[in-house]
Amino acid sequence: METRLWSKTKEVVISDKGPTILVGERINPTGKQKLSAALKETDMKLICEEAVDQIQAGADILDVNTGVAGIDDAVVLPQAVQAIMDTVDPPLCLDSNNPKALESALKVCQCKPLMNSVTGEEHSLETILPLVKEYGAAVIGLLIDDEGIPDNSDRRLAIACKIVERAVTLGIPSEDIVIDCLVQSVGADARAVLITIETIRKVKSEMGLNITVGASNGSFGLPDRNLLNSAFLAIAIASGATCAIADVAKVRPIVLATDLLMGYDKFAKRYIQAYKQRQQQ
Repeated sequence: METRLWSKTKEVVISDKGPTILVGERINPTGKQKLSAALKETDMKLICEEAVDQIQAGADILDVNTGVAGIDDAVVLPQAVQAIMDTVDPPLCLDSNNPKALESALKVCQCKPLMNSVTGEEHSLETILPLVKEYGAAVIGLLIDDEGIPDNSDRRLAIACKIVERAVTLGIPSEDIVIDCLVQSVGADARAVLITIETIRKVKSEMGLNITVGASNGSFGLPDRNLLNSAFLAIAIASGATCAIADVAKVRPIVLATDLLMGYDKFAKRYIQAYKQRQQQ
């Protein structure tokens, strides 16, 4: 199955027959005082610098999140989207749980974006999916329902089915739904990553959808997080994940190595090119 996204000049295809697609996560003010302060002043310089850095690091898509307490996300998110589009030209991932902010950003977005995200909660299905349909976007489905995040793969699979059923009923093609199987900290629950991997395998085998993961969530609270993130990504890709939301500069080497070993990089072209670039730097 292929999920196609595009900007004015570029197309990105998420597929189990192609390389793992990387979504740059760094345009997100969570835990970043400078970025939060800049957004409060509607100063987009730092956001644009992050956009350039992530593209140079190899990001295929840029996640854009402007969620800061005290600002109107419906005003600032479209401003950030416009500033990024004026600076670089990848497809974008619009990251907000505010329907008004998402719609404001969709109106200025000169591309087919990925929306991050819809959940299995009724209020989310009722407000987000109509926007996906109206603007012809693709969407990430988070496997959360009104009871929270399930602690087993079967319930998570059921939520994925619910999201897809509701989306298809509205006329949204299933290829425009990317499932986030969710990973929680293995430091808090030794089975957290295992549940995620089981869910990835079930969603892939039973639904055939494209799957994304948050690369760093499983390592939260533990030391040497990059080591754990790299190991998790390799396992997730081998299990069926086709897309990762991550700090691209840190994870791209392990993703390229995994893609090569999985047969997604013919003649090791991407792997060798990245190696040469690192040597030059």
